Amino acid sequence: MTTAQTSPKAAFPETHGREKGYQKRAVDDFLSRARDAFEVGGEPLTAMDVRQVAFPLVRHGYVIASVDAALGRIEDAFAARERDAAVAQAGARAWVGQTREAAQAVLDRLARPRGQRFDRVSALRYGYRRDEVDLVADKVSRFLESGDSVTVEQVRSVAFRMQRGGYNEAQVDAVLDTVVEVMLAVG
Repeated sequence: MTTAQTSPKAAFPETHGREKGYQKRAVDDFLSRARDAFEVGGEPLTAMDVRQVAFPLVRHGYVIASVDAALGRIEDAFAARERDAAVAQAGARAWVGQTREAAQAVLDRLARPRGQRFDRVSALRYGYRRDEVDLVADKVSRFLESGDSVTVEQVRSVAFRMQRGGYNEAQVDAVLDTVVEVMLAVG
């Protein structure tokens, strides 16, 4: 037998040259854990756990975009299961109420004036660029208020450049996570 016949096929495309990707073993281990949690009731895992997973970057790893796309689909599946369980347990009205409260909390935060929507880090530290975050915040507000077109994938994949005295990353990320939760909750 040749090596190609005996070695397992990679789960995702691999990076080449100097390009870095996600460490294969870490990705494979997490996907195995997610599969067990979803299919056989293994160690509990939530949509939030999937959204917040992070993998080391290495040369000859898995292509980041391919893994992230798969993680998005996995998160969607866990979120749908969580939504169904919550509706079965507390009823649709309670589920809608919780989702509405989360959306309103986001809207209240984003109604603040541009440049003041989140805490700023000190002038000596780097945070997210305020103008870029405010631009995304405006789009999210329009989505929540009037249904303007924004997809879960757009929110998941948003990235901001850094600036001294920028917005606090943890706060911005927490609000974006809540937006994803609200979007997944309404299906």
